[in-house]
Amino acid sequence: MINVINRPLLLTLLLATSAVWSQPRISALPRLANGKPDFNGIWQALGPANYDIEVHMARPSMMIRQGPHGPLPAVPLLRLGAVGAVPGGMGVVEGGVIPYKPEAQKKREENRANWLDRDPEVRCYMPGVPRAIYMPFPFQILQNPNQFFITYEFAGAFRDIYFKNPGPAETDSWMGQSVGRWEGDTLVVDVTGQNDQTWFDRTGTHHTNQLHVVERYTLTSPNHIQYEATIEDAEVFTKPWKIKLPLYRRMEADARLMDFKCVEFVEELIFGEFRRKPLERKQ
Repeated sequence: MINVINRPLLLTLLLATSAVWSQPRISALPRLANGKPDFNGIWQALGPANYDIEVHMARPSMMIRQGPHGPLPAVPLLRLGAVGAVPGGMGVVEGGVIPYKPEAQKKREENRANWLDRDPEVRCYMPGVPRAIYMPFPFQILQNPNQFFITYEFAGAFRDIYFKNPGPAETDSWMGQSVGRWEGDTLVVDVTGQNDQTWFDRTGTHHTNQLHVVERYTLTSPNHIQYEATIEDAEVFTKPWKIKLPLYRRMEADARLMDFKCVEFVEELIFGEFRRKPLERKQ
């Protein structure tokens, strides 16, 4: 039996032990020859962030209409049934809500109402940063003491993280320009030069080509990365905002990036009507 007098001491010891267990052991992290954390491997995010990065309840579809007793899927998505539904999620945005300016929020709602025609993911356009990180596809990090390269399964997207700043991006692009630096064991990446055509998720969350993303990759165990991204765009947001989520190492012995050549998958959607003899396009 534990004496009542010793219970406060026991509680203190338990809390101290818990705090130690919750912190990564620096010596246990895999490292390269230069001492920097070794991020090499195949990683993937879990959760519904690609549906909606804000806190949200489950809903029947990405596009909805009002029915006699509540919301129903919009007609173009009706036949998807439960496959087209949106799972609920606690979100990855700190504070829960993206701080859009009023006019930008209106555009977001228009995008949401026209999701099937406007979401760049539907047409297999490269996803941009940070969306590439939390799409439901794995990505691979290839790293050595002087280089850091990320390749994504979706759309064959890739990024080369420069450690010597080449100056402003020569042109806007889908994945932008990434310049990295180390802050201790955290890799910090400045992403600029993205075009204005990507979204943050499937709810119409847009931005302009003034988007500036600062990512932070911290290896918290051999198999977990803590990912953070601070997002700025004075054209559409009232202030900078942040997302935060864990990334998990794929542990299968045969883990690899598979082919997902979605450009070919959407050729009929985008160009099918221009066939000499178009195929049937109506249900």
